Amino acid sequence: MEDPTTQDTRSNLLLKKHDNLPQFDQFPPSPPQTEENDSESSEEVEILLPPPTNPPTQVLDIDKKTPDAHVPRDPRLIRLTGTHPFNVEAPLSALFNEGFLTSPELFYVRNHGAVPEVKDQDIPNWQFSVEGLVERPLTLTLRQLIAEYEQITCPITLVCAGNRRKEQNQVRKSQGFSWGAAGVSTALFTGVAMSEVIKKARPRRRARYVCMEGADKLPNGFYGTSVKLNWVMDPNRGMMLAYKMNGEMLRPDHGKPLRAVIPGQIGGRSVKWLKKLIITAAPSDNWYHIYDNRVLPTMVSPDESANNPKWWQDDRYAIYDLSTNSAIAYPAHEEQVCLKDGPEKYRAKGYAYGGGGRRITRVEISIDKGRTWRLADIDYAEDRYREVEQTLFGGRLDMSWRESCFCWCHWWLDIPTLELADAKDLVVRAMDESMNIQPKEMYWSVLGMMNNPWFRVTISKEGDYLRFEHPTQPALMPGGWMERVKKAGGNLTNGHWGENLAGEEEKAVVHEQAKEVPMTKAGLKNEILIDELRKHDNEDEPWFVINGEVYTGLPFMKEHPGGAQSILSAAGLDTSDEFMAIHSETAKAMMPSYHLGTLSDSAKLSLTEPASETASNEPRPTFLNSRAWTKAVLHSKRAISADTMIFTFTLEHPEQTLGLPVGQHLMIRLRDPVDREAIIRPYTPISDTTRKGYLDVLIKLYLSSGSHPGGKMSRAMNSLPVGHGVDFKGPIGRFEYIGRGRCAVNGVERKVKSFAMICGGSGITPIFQVFRAVMRDADDPTTCTVLNGNRLVEDILCREDLDALLQGNEHRGEVIHTLTKATEEWAGLKGRINEDLVQKHCHAHKETMVLVCGPEALEKSVRKVLREQGWAEEQVLFF
Repeated sequence: MEDPTTQDTRSNLLLKKHDNLPQFDQFPPSPPQTEENDSESSEEVEILLPPPTNPPTQVLDIDKKTPDAHVPRDPRLIRLTGTHPFNVEAPLSALFNEGFLTSPELFYVRNHGAVPEVKDQDIPNWQFSVEGLVERPLTLTLRQLIAEYEQITCPITLVCAGNRRKEQNQVRKSQGFSWGAAGVSTALFTGVAMSEVIKKARPRRRARYVCMEGADKLPNGFYGTSVKLNWVMDPNRGMMLAYKMNGEMLRPDHGKPLRAVIPGQIGGRSVKWLKKLIITAAPSDNWYHIYDNRVLPTMVSPDESANNPKWWQDDRYAIYDLSTNSAIAYPAHEEQVCLKDGPEKYRAKGYAYGGGGRRITRVEISIDKGRTWRLADIDYAEDRYREVEQTLFGGRLDMSWRESCFCWCHWWLDIPTLELADAKDLVVRAMDESMNIQPKEMYWSVLGMMNNPWFRVTISKEGDYLRFEHPTQPALMPGGWMERVKKAGGNLTNGHWGENLAGEEEKAVVHEQAKEVPMTKAGLKNEILIDELRKHDNEDEPWFVINGEVYTGLPFMKEHPGGAQSILSAAGLDTSDEFMAIHSETAKAMMPSYHLGTLSDSAKLSLTEPASETASNEPRPTFLNSRAWTKAVLHSKRAISADTMIFTFTLEHPEQTLGLPVGQHLMIRLRDPVDREAIIRPYTPISDTTRKGYLDVLIKLYLSSGSHPGGKMSRAMNSLPVGHGVDFKGPIGRFEYIGRGRCAVNGVERKVKSFAMICGGSGITPIFQVFRAVMRDADDPTTCTVLNGNRLVEDILCREDLDALLQGNEHRGEVIHTLTKATEEWAGLKGRINEDLVQKHCHAHKETMVLVCGPEALEKSVRKVLREQGWAEEQVLFF
């Protein structure tokens, strides 16, 4: 039965059989109608064509300083992961109003990194390969794919596995970013059945999987995943290689010029910018296949999943088919209905979809919390395409033989308005033909994927109006009954959506609660407005914000390990990313003492972090900004040992200097490709602070080996492609070397005659910076002794630079290396930096300062030695 209300939607453009079809582009040309097409009955059958489209032509300002500066985008899309990479959904009402088919500009986008740039003239020659366990490896261009294989067109709904994740994040923060309910879209895809290409390559007997790899270079390699080979070869599964979407070439965000489309499965399997099909005997070993798109058991905590890789390597937890799901589009969030002059009946509307080709067989609505249910009407628009056989957008549309259902359906139900007035909420659930039904309770998991409990809209009576409230709003947008209930102290896992029902006992908590360190003062109910916060963006009494809570930084400015500048840089700003990424549980446990109150909702909106670009077009003389992230572009990277690289970044303009005082450091921020959480680490550059236009950072990489997953930042930096933007912030640090024996600690100037510098591994970088400043100034009377401990001779970093600085300065400087795993050829010291070595080369004197930087074990042992040898606390500084 067709819903009459969809007659007004933009998607409901009707195509009669054998009508001439519009051509949306010049490549590739659509073949003419064939006699075979015309041999069928001439009866008129109506199917839906795409809604009118208005392709964006301008690059948005927010994208101009990102790697996606070549991609025009629709400003209506809601950004879920900040400026970059581009992960978006449309406003739910706008998406639903387009009807069955979605325009490319409102189609949801899940990008893990930068969008590959493909020029239009290069599209025909785009190459991809079929390799692995095949008898005839293939390399095809898009031109060949179109010329040599049959083209098909069919409607397919794609859904992100994170659709509705914001609801899970309200219960307990998962490792994924906050999708609303619009991570779903439908289009007519044109291309070639994937099975036809693989048949040509002739898979070998042991072949069981098809691994796919895209052209998007990411921190952990190219994006890739896999599906089973027998699925690909089954025509009922409908897997295809697509180059058109709604009759036009794929747009950049949707995989231009070629992508895989895997119907009925999560969107993460439909690899964009496709470059490889690799036939294998085992599932993909791609990082994104293993550590993304999985539903781990609900009792696995984020810490357990991070420390125990076995959870990720168990393929039982990988997600393929979508779960049965539904949502309410109308009533919309914050919609109001007048009781006095409003309609007698209100038409509730929404969507539902199943997985694996299973048809949604019922959609049920309840207005009494699930005690009784009403059947909604369903429009199966996908079925209209089964009634025709013709050429559409250059591909053969022929679905009459296939029973699989790969598209969403829209449902509606007319409900008397007075009945809604007596109800507290409106809930929907769907069931598919295998009797898979949406559960009432949420199944929380580490990645927050496949969320599909009943979708609930609350109803409140306000005078003569009914007001409706959805569970959440996407991204960081405030609003939704879940947020309201949580703020009021309700338990969202009690089986009653956090509300206590009269006469019913509260259920026990189903989900393990996160063992988080409390960072707020118990019982404090103080709302802080934006004007009040901004009065404290100075050094007199700096306030800063973490996760919506306001803290004072004044009491610990002198003791803070990052120095007073760290606090002043955050004054008046939201520093949640930096604090949560860097600080220990001990530091978090201190925060209630400094807690002042909660930021008001309006203040939170005003405090949105600015994009990492300068507000003025005037070039800044120095690159670093202590109060905002600034973007530099990776120019090159050079390996100097098996696990150490020098990364060179291009600053904003050739005459710009870094702006980093000697002895201080900067912060580097990348985003985790899966959960978009910030990865932030401090580094000291090795390039001269006066160098213009460029920045060199030496980084020791802790990569995965065996069962150890390696460091997050190490993996991200190692896989960072040249040309990728990286965020920097600074300067920060307690220590600054001003020159000629003058230095400052926490802003207090002091005089030294000598430095004893103790370091290990990559801890040489801040030591090297100070040592270089002293040695290069011939008039600097300060002397320096460097004790540098490493394992192997090849682990000694900056050795040649240190030796060069010593030439002519032997009377002022000394560098001593000691190795714990030295070879017989090594003529220097052997063993760890110990009590005897420190006593011999570091002489306690009131005008000597000790600078220490290295692994935790080194710093701990050196601290004990120095204390025993009589060094005063104020003489020792640990970087």
